Amino acid sequence: MEIKTMKQLLKNTDGRRVKFANQFDKSLHYYFNKNDITNRNNGESKLNEDGKDEPLRRADNRVSSNFHQLLVDQEAGYVATVPPTVDVEDEKLNDEIKDVLGDNFNLRLNQMVVDASNAGVAWLHYWIDESGQFRYGIVPPDQVVPIYSSDLDRKLLALRRSYKQLDSETGKYFKVHEYWTDKDVTVFKSEANDYSDLSLYNDRFTLYDVTSGDETGAGAVLNHSMGRIPFIAFPKNKYQRPELLKYKGLIDVYDNVYNGFVNDVDDIQQVILVLTNYGGESLSEFMKALKEDHAIKMDSVGPGDKSGVDKLTIDIPVEARNALLEVTKSDLFVEAQGINPVDFKEIGNASGTAIRALYGHLELKASITESYFRDALTELIRAILTWLKVPDADGCKINQTWTRTAIQNDLEQAQIVAQLAQYTSDEAIAKANPIVDDPQQELQDRQDDIVKHDGYDNPDALDDVGGEDDDEA
Repeated sequence: MEIKTMKQLLKNTDGRRVKFANQFDKSLHYYFNKNDITNRNNGESKLNEDGKDEPLRRADNRVSSNFHQLLVDQEAGYVATVPPTVDVEDEKLNDEIKDVLGDNFNLRLNQMVVDASNAGVAWLHYWIDESGQFRYGIVPPDQVVPIYSSDLDRKLLALRRSYKQLDSETGKYFKVHEYWTDKDVTVFKSEANDYSDLSLYNDRFTLYDVTSGDETGAGAVLNHSMGRIPFIAFPKNKYQRPELLKYKGLIDVYDNVYNGFVNDVDDIQQVILVLTNYGGESLSEFMKALKEDHAIKMDSVGPGDKSGVDKLTIDIPVEARNALLEVTKSDLFVEAQGINPVDFKEIGNASGTAIRALYGHLELKASITESYFRDALTELIRAILTWLKVPDADGCKINQTWTRTAIQNDLEQAQIVAQLAQYTSDEAIAKANPIVDDPQQELQDRQDDIVKHDGYDNPDALDDVGGEDDDEA
């Protein structure tokens, strides 16, 4: 791509990129417990008993509530603690795919659920490293600007990735802009916000002679030979909306009411005395007499006189505020489709039906997340199959089994498994068994036990079987 064309593309996509980045940044602030209530404190929760210049309203406490992080991690743990099982109906290929995904695939999937919740979409980038191995990594969502076709297929035509990089020679940051197509990537760099100094990043890639393998120089363009743009979107929902937009207002209401409550508790300790016809000469004399003598003198003008000492205090509407906090918290977990941890204490030793009902809203949200992540994961598996040179990699059948991580009544589940064991397949029993973590390994272990029990690993038993056959013959 020419520099002039890239400049125009950067300017045309900047508006969308900035809006997306601001929205993502706001979600991250709430995820890191830096709600809007703490803006005056640069995102830090602080107690300030003397923050306002008002006689009765001096306290300005600002403590942030961490609901957003709780709700996001709750779904990520529910969906992605156990990685989905991938089956392409070939055990050897299944093992190879599992090896490529790696032992920490569940952690990466968990991070993508968190990113998708905060940004509306998570992005994964894959590539072939110098040793020829398939690699993949998570790209921060605010670095990526996809360019889709305008038809109903919404095909990914190109992709812009922008990020900062430190120049080790000057100690200054500059911006790197990558432009990806299904054939190559071209890398540019700039320092000016208007891209007036945009130029090719000629030191970005080391070039080699394909015949000799010798290094021939450096360049800004790399042919990746993937056949497709090696970036995969993991959307959170149809409109790629961050979860925070559902309930940010309720979090802000809770923070305002809660901190107002704390402020009143601090302010109620500040008592203002109102003196009428005080007989002393100065307030310092009044304070001294009050401290030492525990008495003060007043000037009286006769019957009907209102001389004396009154006090101004703050009345706290405790019941109203408690009710508002509870209603706000309840609405918050409903709007966010989450589970209030307090509810687990209330249900006690509940049945499986009661527990499933508690997970109802979370399951609905998780199912939508899973449905969009399934398509994205299928695309990643097909890329791996293409790298493995599997024939018809884009057409083979790919099965996924997703497992939820939830509190359950293990005794009740075990009783169900025992009752259905003689009517259900071994695979279904292994998956439903509450003490089994890996159903496939459990099936293999069970098969090994059957073989040993039947004597096929015992030479004496084999001789006995052969002897019986000879007698019958």
